[in-house]
Parts: sequence; structure tokens; C-alpha cells
Amino acid sequence: MDPKQATRLSKFLSQHLRHAPAAIGLRLEAGGWVAVADLLAACAAHSHPLTRDELEDLVEDNDKQRFAFDETGQRLRAQQGHSVAVDLQLAPAAPPAVLYHGTAPAALPAIQREGLQKMSRHHVHLTADEATARRVGQRRGRPVLLAIDAAALHAAGGVFYKSGNGVWLIEAVPPHYVREAQ
Repeated sequence: MDPKQATRLSKFLSQHLRHAPAAIGLRLEAGGWVAVADLLAACAAHSHPLTRDELEDLVEDNDKQRFAFDETGQRLRAQQGHSVAVDLQLAPAAPPAVLYHGTAPAALPAIQREGLQKMSRHHVHLTADEATARRVGQRRGRPVLLAIDAAALHAAGGVFYKSGNGVWLIEAVPPHYVREAQ
């Protein structure tokens, strides 16, 4: 599959597995799962046909590992980033001492006042990797790298989850746990 087609299909899957499954006739099961056969049929019915092999390649080659098959290979889900109601059934986990979040300079004043908010998603997304956070922040220009005192937030009762692709999730990060990283 050529890179443009892969990007187009990845965006289509992200949109419908995270935000609008009903728009293509899908219903997410517990854990955010959808039957692969139903997904392939829905994609074809909505002008985004792909084969099972192409889907497997798309999942495997996705740079951010946005999607995952279940242990049977018969269901697929988005790893995180949902705006529709879904329980991903992740267990709470102890985070590393510091996590990172990349953002745009325009968002910094609000973050300094209110902390990191989940906005329309279920969680704030954090990473243990500075380079990944910078890449995320670059989507809207020059990135601002934020360091999160995850150890202190966890000790104060903050509940963290780790998705299957290594993204750390939390409901919100109060401003006193956030600082600009160098």
C-alpha cells in the first residue's frame, strides 16, 4: 500500500474507531473492540475498501501503533484517544517519575492556569519519551515540551493507565505538576 493510501486509511480508521463508529454502522464492544469482519465491510461500504492483509499491514506499520488486534486476531480497536463513551478496560499503573506532553505555544497560558485537560477525549495523553512529545507538539508549529511530575501526582492519588502502545493516560494534570522542559 502506498504511503498516501495508508495515511488516508489510518485517518479513516482513527475517526471511526475513536470518534464516530455509528457513522459507518459500527458499535464498539466493551474495551472498544469491533469485529474485523464488520470493520472491513463498513470500510468497503463507505468508499474505503481494504483487505484483511492490508489492515494487518496498516496496524503493524503504523508509526504510533494507534490500533491493536485482540489475542484472537478477530477484533480491532484504537489504543486510546476516544471521544465516544468507551471503557478500554485498562488497569491502573504506576508511572515513571517524569512524563512528557508536547503542545503548541498558544496553549501554554491555559495549561499554566488550568493544567492539562482531557478536552473532548477520555484522558490526557502523556509519554515517557521526550522525542515523541516533541513530535506531537510539532503538529501545530514550534513545539513546547512539558514535563509532568508524574511521581508526585501519582503519590497524591492521580490514577494513571498505560495503553497498549505505551501512551500514559490520566483524567487531568493540575498545573502545579506541569513545568516547561528544556
